[in-house]
Amino acid sequence: MAKPIVKPTASKTAQPEEQVKMLDIFPKENYRIMLIGIIVIIVGFLLMLGGKSTDPNTFNANDVYSWRRITLAPIVIVGGLLIEVYAIMRRPKQQA
Repeated sequence: MAKPIVKPTASKTAQPEEQVKMLDIFPKENYRIMLIGIIVIIVGFLLMLGGKSTDPNTFNANDVYSWRRITLAPIVIVGGLLIEVYAIMRRPKQQA
C-alpha cells in the first residue's frame, strides 16, 4: 500500500511572541481579581480563629459560638469564592 505524500510545513514551532500569548490563560486584570478573592478568603479564615480557653476544664460557648465565627466568617469566605468564580469567568473587553 502506498503512503500518502505529506507536505512539510513552514515551521512546526511558534515564534517566541506567539508562545507567550499561548501561555497567558487570563488577562492581567483577571489575575488581580483572583488575588483579591484569595485575600478575602484568607480574611474569612482569620475571622474564624480564636475561642481557645486558658483552662481546658471550662467551656465558654460565647467564645466558640460567637456571631463573628459562626455567621460573618462563612459569609466572607463564600464572598471570596464568588469573587474567584467571577475572575475565572470574566472575559476581557474587546478592543475596537
